[in-house]
Amino acid sequence: MTQLAEQLDKKLATWTPEVAAQVEQLVSDVIAMADANALDLLPSRPVVQKVLDLLDES
Repeated sequence: MTQLAEQLDKKLATWTPEVAAQVEQLVSDVIAMADANALDLLPSRPVVQKVLDLLDES
């Protein structure tokens, strides 16, 4: 198991069931997108932040 998988496994046990379920869904979504080679279709965090900043300015 990779270090990331081990960290996720440990964290899932410490979070509330609701948070753990949300994280599991997000990770499942990322895996599905990676399998479909669709990750490059997502905007990067800096791009999303810039849009949010622009919306805040108006």
